[in-house]
Amino acid sequence: MKKRFLFCLAFTLLLAFKASAAEILVPMDADQKDHLKAYGVAYWVLQNQQEVDWLLNYRGGSFAFKHAPNIENELMVRGVSYSVISDAQYSGILTQIASPEVNMELMKLEKAPKIAVYSPKTKQPWDDAVTLVLTYAEIPFDLVFDEEVLDQKLLKYDWLHLHHEDFTGQYGKTIRGFRNQDWFREAQQEAEDIAKKYGYAKVSQMKLGVVKKIKAYVVGGGFMFAMCSATDTYDIALAAEGIDIVDVIFDGDGVDADAQQKLDFNKTFAFKNFSLNLNPYDGEFSSIDNQRRERNLYEHNDFFSLFTFSAKWDQIPAMLTQNHEKTIKGFMGQTTAFKKDQVKADVIVMGETKSAGEVRYINGTAGKGTWTFYGGHDPEDYLHMPGEEPTDLALYPNSPGYRLILNNILFPAAKKKKQKT
Repeated sequence: MKKRFLFCLAFTLLLAFKASAAEILVPMDADQKDHLKAYGVAYWVLQNQQEVDWLLNYRGGSFAFKHAPNIENELMVRGVSYSVISDAQYSGILTQIASPEVNMELMKLEKAPKIAVYSPKTKQPWDDAVTLVLTYAEIPFDLVFDEEVLDQKLLKYDWLHLHHEDFTGQYGKTIRGFRNQDWFREAQQEAEDIAKKYGYAKVSQMKLGVVKKIKAYVVGGGFMFAMCSATDTYDIALAAEGIDIVDVIFDGDGVDADAQQKLDFNKTFAFKNFSLNLNPYDGEFSSIDNQRRERNLYEHNDFFSLFTFSAKWDQIPAMLTQNHEKTIKGFMGQTTAFKKDQVKADVIVMGETKSAGEVRYINGTAGKGTWTFYGGHDPEDYLHMPGEEPTDLALYPNSPGYRLILNNILFPAAKKKKQKT
């Protein structure tokens, strides 16, 4: 009888505690079992018209929200670590965060951003890290491509990810190795059909039209995120507006002999003073990408470091660098890393490999909007080759490299304060 009484008493006290509890805390430090799905729960809470507190630099950038049985059930179903805390306990955390002595801040997330992923309709022999992690985290997104961009449909979205892409119109400069592959011919036909539909004489001109529409989207207040070759080819296309940098094998005529001298770096988001690589059989587009032979880095010693920003004064880079690790494993891509001396002075460098003179993760503003470039292809597959199986993120639920992508997903939801430095 005594044991039964004690059990009933304990159960009653537990229920009483939960009834009085005000908040659910989702830690994002080493105590979190699944960092990636935690972002998905935060997004789900926003979808259900509830605010999320993003506690910058508190236990790895933890999340908190008002306690509700359906939220707690969702956390359990998704396998995300959490704790239910009292109103007094949470007030203590907020007091700690508010102290001017600590580099922490409370950031309110108010609305689930509507997400678009720029990706071709034709099947590609490689995966897209953003699509993989959004799917794993159970965050919904729409696929868009050139037609949707040219039709001004980006205006429906808060956040745009640029798929592994070549915005110069050279089909990724993979023609030597893949020109006879079905997927290559299908992608080429798709691009040519879209160019014809919208009245462009060349695919390169159509891609420039897409790039300019995306730029207008960002300037108007959109948030753009790009990885791998979608980073440097985007800026190359902007700088080369009105200049033929595409060789005869791609479009039937040769390049402008003065193309390099005619580049306008004032039009780019991130890069300056780069040299074009006009060889159609070389996979590099320009000098922006720090190539493997220049880097002297390999899988065992390829790492980059995240900078620490003031959470109270520099909320944008602070949000984008929230992590439980500050040293991130490097990973290759068609565009892997950016030479630091070819990055504009007003760009915010958020991750770099100082020994190689390269930056991996950068951010900047254009008009009312924000863009982020992240070098490399797959944060958990060092040399992801075309045709390989997709990365199984269930094996990497605590990936700090993938966390950087998801920081960008939640960023547009934040009620941002003016950046001071």
